[in-house]
Amino acid sequence: MSVICFDLEGPLATQDNAFELMKLFPGGGKLFETISRYDDLLTLEGKAGYEPGDTLALIAPFLVYHKIKETDISALARKATLTGGAMLLLSRLSLRGWNVFCISTSYEQYALHIAHRLDIFSQNVACTSFPLDKISRTLNKEDFRPLETIEKNILSALLVDDDWIKKQLDRFYWKELPKTSLGSLLEQVRPVGGQRKVEALERFAQAKGQPLSNWIVVGDSITDFKMLEAVDQAGGLAIAFNANEYALPHATMGLASTHIYDLLPVLDAWKKGKRSAVEKLVKGKEKAGGKGDREHFHWLAGIEDVAAPLEIHKRIRRVVREEAAALG
Repeated sequence: MSVICFDLEGPLATQDNAFELMKLFPGGGKLFETISRYDDLLTLEGKAGYEPGDTLALIAPFLVYHKIKETDISALARKATLTGGAMLLLSRLSLRGWNVFCISTSYEQYALHIAHRLDIFSQNVACTSFPLDKISRTLNKEDFRPLETIEKNILSALLVDDDWIKKQLDRFYWKELPKTSLGSLLEQVRPVGGQRKVEALERFAQAKGQPLSNWIVVGDSITDFKMLEAVDQAGGLAIAFNANEYALPHATMGLASTHIYDLLPVLDAWKKGKRSAVEKLVKGKEKAGGKGDREHFHWLAGIEDVAAPLEIHKRIRRVVREEAAALG
C-alpha cells in the first residue's frame, strides 16, 4: 500500500485562508500579520501547551467581533487557487492506487471544500473544527471591549517589532481575554498544527496499518515541521515543498517549483525502492539543476547548512504564494 499525506495550504492551495478571512474587514491584514508573527514567537520560545498554527485560535475572537460567518470561509474556498499541477498530480496518484491524505491547520469549512475539489475523501482529511456561527451567538458587546483596545493599538502603532508584539499580545491573550467569555474561545478552537499534525498522522497510520516509515508527507511551514521530522526520523520520506526556514531543515528532501506535479518521479521512485531509490533520483536531479522556476530538487537528510536551497525555496514560494509567502 502506498500512502501519502499533504499539508493543504502551500502544497495544494496557494492562499492562506485565515489571512484572506481577516482581510475581509478593514485593518485585518495587518492584524493577522501581527498575530501570525506572535504565533511564530510563541512556538520558538516553546510555550507550554502551544502549537504552531494556534494562530487560528488567536484570530477567532476578531472573526466573531467583525461578524465573519462560516459562509465567508466556504466562499473563499470556492474561489481559492490550487497550486500548479495539484489536481493533475492527485489524479495520477489515484489512478496508480495511492491512498491520499490531507492534514491541514485550516478551518474545516475551507479544508474540506478544497479536499473535495481534489477528490480527497473527507474521511482522509484532518483539519480544525470551527463552529463559528454557534460561537458568535453566545457572545455580547461587553465581551469585545479588550478586543477593541488591542485592535486599535496594533493598527495605530508606527513600529511593530517582536518585543512590542510579545509584550502587547502576552497581556491581551493571557491576562485580559481570560477575564471575558472570549477566553473560553481559545480553548474551544484547537488548530491541527505542530504535534497535533503528528497525532493525526499517527491515527491515519494506525487505521491503515502502515508505520510512519512507509509514509510520505509533504509540508512547507512552521505548522508542519514536527510532522516532517517525525516521518524523516522514522525512515519515511518527508518532503519540503516551497518551504520556509521553519520547515526545510526538518525534511528528507526538498522541491522548489511552481508545479507540484514535478514530484511524480520521486513518488514513482519511492514505490520502486523506497528511500534509497529516491535519494539516488533526487541527487541526480539536484546535480542537473532546476529549470527556471521548476524542478529544483535537494537531498536534505544529513545536511546541516540549508542556506543555499532555502534561498531558492523562498524565491519560488514568493512566486507561488504571493502575500502568504511571508507568513510563518
